[in-house]
Amino acid sequence: MRAELHSLIQGLLILPRLRVQNANAISSPHTWGFPALSAFTGLMTALERKLGADRGLAFHGVGVVCHDYQTQTNGDYIQRFNLSRNPVDKDGGTAAIVEEGRIHLDLTLVFGVSGNALAQNDEALETLAAEIGRVLETMRVAGGTLIPPPAGHYTPKPQLTTLPEGEDERAARFRSLRRRWLPGFALVARDDLLRNHHARLRETEPGTTLLDAWLDKSRLNHWPETSDGGQVVWRHSRQQGEGWIVPIPVGYSAISELHSAGSVANARDAAAPFRFVESLYSLGEWISPHRLQDAADLLWYPAYDAALGVYRCRNDYQAPSPSTQNDLGVEA
Repeated sequence: MRAELHSLIQGLLILPRLRVQNANAISSPHTWGFPALSAFTGLMTALERKLGADRGLAFHGVGVVCHDYQTQTNGDYIQRFNLSRNPVDKDGGTAAIVEEGRIHLDLTLVFGVSGNALAQNDEALETLAAEIGRVLETMRVAGGTLIPPPAGHYTPKPQLTTLPEGEDERAARFRSLRRRWLPGFALVARDDLLRNHHARLRETEPGTTLLDAWLDKSRLNHWPETSDGGQVVWRHSRQQGEGWIVPIPVGYSAISELHSAGSVANARDAAAPFRFVESLYSLGEWISPHRLQDAADLLWYPAYDAALGVYRCRNDYQAPSPSTQNDLGVEA
């Protein structure tokens, strides 16, 4: 799929330094701290529909670079969400509090695009990018609201740029673009770490499941070891150089058959088919954008497996082997 996505993308739409207020920090029943990737792929679909097919722009994937964040929590060791007080109910009593996790974000969104619109000159592309930026201002980003930058604060403009067809020129162009996303961290998929950790645990515990491996990799484990000198030394599971690994939801898996439109009571959309699902989980990694070698490393895209009933956000990042990296972590 990486090669297919690579060939589909003819250009990049870059919406830099978006200030999002009160985005949803609860990404799934088991994870919190950053919106789910499905929120951004959903934003991509909504933006494409709002622009309309007559704009000549098709969206294929979205990349997320986080420059800063502020979770709306309090507490020291145990974090608690700052909750708003709901209005009183019809009897004048205190209404039930529905826990909502909020986070303020400073993001750059990168969309992989194609279409006839990219054949326009630079001035027309700049105008279209600015228009798309204004359209986005009317939309929600992961449930949050876009707020304007402070007065007198410089903010980079939206950019719509084409990618050259030649591989060397394309790579040089992407290197030039990724420098503008520093400082920041891009979220990429690390399904390989989950598979490898599962295989390693099964060497000692054959009954270990993928869920066990995911839970084990999602926490910081400590255990004592006795050194050669007879001293007890505490070890932990996160060793230096392993990266900023985080548990993330990556989509949904069907737990029921597909019901026809309007056949399920209280469904949000009575005009669309309906089915019950549960969340899917994997591992992700926050990496500096200068480690990305291609736009396909950054972009997330929706995928659907009809046979398995899986609705998933995928990312084709390929981690370089340690032997191919220099001292700065950049692939040689």
